[in-house]
Amino acid sequence: MYKLLELPGDLDTRPLRQALWAHHIGHRFTHQENRQVLWIADPDQRDAAARLIELWHRGELDTASTTGAPRRRPGITRQAFGQAPFSAGLIAVCVLIFLAMIFAGDAIVRAFTIVPLDIVGQRLVAGDLVSDTLAGGQIWRLFTPALLHFGWMHLIFNMLWVWYFGRQVEAIQGWRRLGLIVLIAMLASNLAQYVTGIVLFGGMSGVDYALLGYVWLMSRRRPESGFFVPQMLMVFMLVWMVFTMTDLAGAFGFGNVANEAHLGGLLIGLFMGWFASRNASGGAGHDASGESSSGENK
Repeated sequence: MYKLLELPGDLDTRPLRQALWAHHIGHRFTHQENRQVLWIADPDQRDAAARLIELWHRGELDTASTTGAPRRRPGITRQAFGQAPFSAGLIAVCVLIFLAMIFAGDAIVRAFTIVPLDIVGQRLVAGDLVSDTLAGGQIWRLFTPALLHFGWMHLIFNMLWVWYFGRQVEAIQGWRRLGLIVLIAMLASNLAQYVTGIVLFGGMSGVDYALLGYVWLMSRRRPESGFFVPQMLMVFMLVWMVFTMTDLAGAFGFGNVANEAHLGGLLIGLFMGWFASRNASGGAGHDASGESSSGENK
């Protein structure tokens, strides 16, 4: 989100909010002491938002809202890369790898697992330990399991949260901060799952939980930052994590869930959020076990 302006806390902004939504300008108001802060999602819409604000101040907003067609918006893909290129690029990479898995099958899985796997009969069998893998220079394996997904629903569910949380971090603190969180979360969640003795796992949900923890803690400790997580969403994500740790998950068909990766990602996200929120400028804006490719899902 991008900070646009501050307004008195007792000012009625409902007409402005309605006009912004009518013109498809994504925005959010936050409260800081006795002030209201307006944030917009897309920096390319700053000029359009500023024109509406000027008309609102002059009392001419009703006329402006009903005359003239809104300017044509770019396509979904172009708009996504314009708003949050790192988040959109990460999603694109995961989708491409998933499609490659459909055609190349186990070859992609073997190249991206945390340790090399060999095919023995009809089974994928773990080869070296992760320490041996690193000694051999295959450092990428510490990160790449997070890019593997073993079904459409697995992929869609994880990409939804990458976009929801990742876009916030990227818009408010930039792609470098998001990239750092993603890389550390990949490393932490993959290793957390590996130490349980499981070598065939994959999915971005460890990163999702890290982003959840980061954004939630920033929104709590730095509410003026523009970060936002609905309380019920936080409750849902935590209940879901606990649910998948129980035997009930298997009874409902949710077996092979990389629970340790979820927990490891959440803890590292909370730690990074706590560390970032200690700095007053930390929230400032811009003003998985199996034997084939149906491994453990994260």
